[in-house]
Amino acid sequence: MELTFLEGALLERFEYYLLGILIFCFLIQLYFSLFVHLKLGLIKVSPLPETAKRPLSVVICARNEAENLKQYLPIVLEQDYPDFEVVVVNDRSWDGTHDLLEAFSKQYKRLKIVTVNEGSKFIAGKKFAVTMGIKAAANEWLVFTDADCVPASSKWLYGMQQPEDDDTEILLGYSPYMKKRGILNALIRFETFFTAVNYLSFAIKGMPYMGVGRNMAYKKSLFFNNKGFAAHMHIPSGDDDLFVNAHAHEGNTGICIHPDTHVWSEPNTSFGAYLRQKKRHFGAGKLYKAKHKFILSAQIIIQFLFYVTLVILLCFKSTLYPALGVLGLSIIVRCFVYPRILKRLSYGDLRWWFPVLDMLLFIFLVFNGILSIFVKKVKWK
Repeated sequence: MELTFLEGALLERFEYYLLGILIFCFLIQLYFSLFVHLKLGLIKVSPLPETAKRPLSVVICARNEAENLKQYLPIVLEQDYPDFEVVVVNDRSWDGTHDLLEAFSKQYKRLKIVTVNEGSKFIAGKKFAVTMGIKAAANEWLVFTDADCVPASSKWLYGMQQPEDDDTEILLGYSPYMKKRGILNALIRFETFFTAVNYLSFAIKGMPYMGVGRNMAYKKSLFFNNKGFAAHMHIPSGDDDLFVNAHAHEGNTGICIHPDTHVWSEPNTSFGAYLRQKKRHFGAGKLYKAKHKFILSAQIIIQFLFYVTLVILLCFKSTLYPALGVLGLSIIVRCFVYPRILKRLSYGDLRWWFPVLDMLLFIFLVFNGILSIFVKKVKWK
């Protein structure tokens, strides 16, 4: 009987330890939601500049993207901006990209074509192509996007031009994925949303750590003064986020989230392709600065502990209602913060599915993290 009493006391103590962990995880969630991410929901979005201050160069790298270039490149070339060029790097394509670009060049004088031919020294993939595009660019301010992307409006470049503050060397934009049918598309868009909320919010907070190459800009001199991608040329991905992670700081980085400057992108349509894409991003993240890796890892670990302890506590009668209460508070806070940001970032249709997608995203991130341990080889197209 004494042993049973002792076991019961230990079990009760264990339950309350778990409840303490759950509450701690909730408080950390609260910090990120209210004191980091909410900044993005409350920040005032300035009107687009009405004048173009300086010339700029748009850089696009394309590998077997003839169909996308045919559909989207004219929209980029016809942007309402007085002085810009579009540098398209044809990276070893064999799908007719060369002929298409040559035809476009006769119609659009602002198009500049750079061709990367097949060869053993071009093993670095996209980073080599990006470097070639930057070298060919005539202007100091460089705006980057991809071949499968389309600006939300003809005023895109007005928002992504060099800010008036000349100290700003990096400008982080936003690139949502197009809406398609199915749960995979909803998950892809939701994951993209949270990635954007994180990097844009931390940039507002004064700690920029990444950008997305589908919509970002920086100075040509910043690239060459820091030897380009030399520090991480051996990594297949990271031409965008690793460069920003290495060189962005509070004093030289701004953001632009005006809806007219969003750049929409074609999403993956298969789960396998999406996993390969996330694997590339996961590999680049290993080279982030230590403080950034700590913060990003902490967010995932806290989320993991929250759900694991929640599931365990729901199995005990004595902690069932306290655990449900913490879960309810978590859902209320997150439903207060994130649906309004979803709407601001052009994903308003997902706000009704927020609690479900939030849990699915967590499951996917855990699965992808485990898979990344065993799958090592990645490449750019």
